[in-house]
Formats: sequence, structure tokens, C-alpha cells
Amino acid sequence: MAPTPGSGNLSAVLQSQGNLVLEDTPTPQPQENEVQLQMAAVGICGSDVHYWTNGRIGDFIVKAPMILGHEASGVVSAVGSKVTSLKVGDRVAVEPGVPCRMCEFCKGGRYNLCPEMSFCATPPIDGSLRRYYCHAADFCYKLPEHVSLEEGALLEPLSVGVHACKRAGVTAGSRVLICGAGPIGLVNLLTAKAMGAASVAITDLEQNRLDVATELGADHAIRVDTRDIHEMVKRIHAALGDEPSITIECTGAPPAVQTGIHATKPGGVLVLVGMGPAELTLPIITAAVKEVDIRGIFRYVNCYPTALDMVATGKVNVKPLITHHFKLTETLKAFETAKTGEGGAIKVMIHCDQ
Repeated sequence: MAPTPGSGNLSAVLQSQGNLVLEDTPTPQPQENEVQLQMAAVGICGSDVHYWTNGRIGDFIVKAPMILGHEASGVVSAVGSKVTSLKVGDRVAVEPGVPCRMCEFCKGGRYNLCPEMSFCATPPIDGSLRRYYCHAADFCYKLPEHVSLEEGALLEPLSVGVHACKRAGVTAGSRVLICGAGPIGLVNLLTAKAMGAASVAITDLEQNRLDVATELGADHAIRVDTRDIHEMVKRIHAALGDEPSITIECTGAPPAVQTGIHATKPGGVLVLVGMGPAELTLPIITAAVKEVDIRGIFRYVNCYPTALDMVATGKVNVKPLITHHFKLTETLKAFETAKTGEGGAIKVMIHCDQ
């Protein structure tokens, strides 16, 4: 069903690189297997900021106006004719990627690799930073009464942590190194601890981020204040009392990736989460002779139920990640805050219903 003309659907539209505007867009009506959502909370992701400032991420290029936002929650305001799982008034978290459901990756349970994936705010797909938005009902997850809409929006980055920790094989007793204490590093910290990691060390350039990591349960917070990779490895090993069997790299910075390979225990795993340069130099012989498995992740797959359960049961508390709140009408200020990190910003939340 095509969108119906109308006003009142204020949306954050990236017209072109560096040109983010608020404007009314048509209010969409749900197709038969969709729900219409009155959007509530939308977190600003690093990718949103990157599209705004650079106009592209790798091969994903903004060639036409695009609505931003993909860390989202909302309240069902209308349902498609075939939707039976949700009803008007339900509060839901939105998993922003909808796959084709028919290809070999979807049928094999790895729908995050679907070549036909429609992912919010990834060109040319519009995102959810607006008053009203429609989404596939089966990728909307009803929130228990005691889980807030803000927590629902944070299930998106938390799912990245769940997927990374699953790919890494984090389990009870694991000794883990996390490179980077930004939002994604912090959700990996929370997830690793919830999955039973015995000891987690986290590194970062900024002390304020390390302080937050400590408050969230990091056993060791190590500031990167030297360019000497081998010195950093010594500090990591000294803090943990051993080599980490798992390293989760969340910065994408070449020195951090290199540090991760050198620091990881022989036979261990290095998971690449952070997006850095397309090509970089690696100590590949070191990785080979140590039999360190290097694994990538792309978004997440079948992780929202786990992330929701961790929040609902209290195993993970994502609330401290939210440092700033803005109304939808204050979107430009919110993006500036996320870009500069003003006021120790970690997760900036936009409230679309205000």
C-alpha cells in the first residue's frame, strides 16, 4: 500500500552529505504483514553520524535523500490485515533489518548475510527517525511492561554485542579483552559479563570512557597512552594475569587490531566488530603461528530475543549508556552532540513522541 499524503510526520532527512533537515514526509500505511508505529525512542548510532558527515560508509553511498535512524522503539498505531502477533497499543523494539526470507542465507539461519536485506537508514532504505514508520511485524518485539521504550531502542546495539560474543564463544570463565570503550565496546562488555566471562579488560584512548566501563563492570580499564603496541600487550597481560583467550575489537583502528592479534592467547579468537579502513596491515604470521581465529561480524542474527531477555531479567542494565536526551525537533543539536562527544556523550537518545 502506498503512503498516504499528509502532514505531521516530522522526519530527519539527510538531503546530502552534511545537510540534515527536519521536514514532513508522507505518513506510511502498513502493508498486510506490517505494523505502523508511532515512534518513541531512537538512538543515534555512529553510522548515522558517519552518513551525515561523510555521505557514505564503504560501498553504501547516499545518492538520494534518506531518513536516518535505526536504533528504535515505538508504539503500534495500526496493523496490517494479516498481522496477528501484535495489536494497537503494543510497545515494541524494532529490529531494523528485514531480509528476503527465501535465499540460502535466510533459510540457513544467517539472514544478516541476505543480499536483499532492507536495513533502516542504509542507502537507499529510509530509517525510523520520524513520527510514524511502518515495519515488518515479525521483526518487531513486544516489550514487557517493566522494560522501557528507551531500553527497547538499545536492544539494537546490544544485539551487536550478543552476536559478537556468540561468534567469539564467550562462556563461563572466559578471559576477554575488548578494544574500545565506545557504545559498542560497552555493550560487548555488558554482554560478556552476562554470559559468564570471568575477567574482562577494556582499552580506550579516553579516560572518561574507561571510567564508565569500570562502572559497568569492567575488571580492568587500560588507557592507551603509547604507540608501542608491544607495551600495550604487556599491560593487558599484566592486568588480566594471563593472555585473553578472546579479543573483541570494537574500534577498527589498525593499531588496536594489531594489538588484539599480539595479545590474544594461542588458539584464541579475535572478533572484528569495529569498522576502520578497508585495508590494513596485519601481523598475519603471528596470527597464523598462534592459530588465532580472526572472525568478522555483520550486524547480528537471531539476537534480539536474547538481548531482550538479558534486559528483561536484569542480567544487563543498558540505562547508564544513555547520557543525553533530545526531542525530535532538536535533532540537529542531538547529532552535533553525538559527533563531538560533548558532555561525555555515549548514547544520545531522540524522543520522537515529544
